[in-house]
Amino acid sequence: MDLSAPAPRRKLHHRAINLEGFEREDGLFEVEAELIDTKTYAYTAAARGHLEAGTPVHHMRVRVTFDDRMKITAAEAVTLAGPWGDCPSGGDKFHRLVGLTLGPGFTAAVKERIGGAAGCTHHRELLQQVATVAFQTSFRRSLDRIERDIAAGTIKRHPRERLVNTCRAYAEGGAALAQLRSTGGSLPSPDALPNAVTNDVTNDVTNAAPGSSAGDA
Repeated sequence: MDLSAPAPRRKLHHRAINLEGFEREDGLFEVEAELIDTKTYAYTAAARGHLEAGTPVHHMRVRVTFDDRMKITAAEAVTLAGPWGDCPSGGDKFHRLVGLTLGPGFTAAVKERIGGAAGCTHHRELLQQVATVAFQTSFRRSLDRIERDIAAGTIKRHPRERLVNTCRAYAEGGAALAQLRSTGGSLPSPDALPNAVTNDVTNDVTNAAPGSSAGDA
């Protein structure tokens, strides 16, 4: 079932956010994220003057490279369009993200390193999505490690149990958890893992130390 039919209205603003995950030939992973804001009408901007309808108000791109332990090895961001002349320098300190782990604590760690005037609001918005997409991108390799750790007994609690009561579908006593538990040692597909759970599972895999880890995304 879709949303109900809207009341008569006129579109004013469009925000497009796109994220893609890649596996590199050298074994590292990358997530690229892009944000584009446009208006449906022409207007005059304080720093840029007259802007026609459809001209990007914001256009930002981010790339984060990470290994199979979810540790960031490279990070960069660019502003192709912004409302002010200083906007393109918003990604100058993105290198500070190198060494962080995409897992619990990431959002707080991002704020510490590129928060406020040290970075760009929209770059930080994209990073919240990057953390989740990073797990989706590297899931197959992470799954192999988790299953090996389960077999070796190094993980005491099966990661599927982190799903319990995280959303309506995974309510205790529901059909979804019953089906997952019936699979024994197998984990669900990445699409079955809500954001909070994927970050928790990632932390199990990485065993990241507090303060050096990443992702309340």
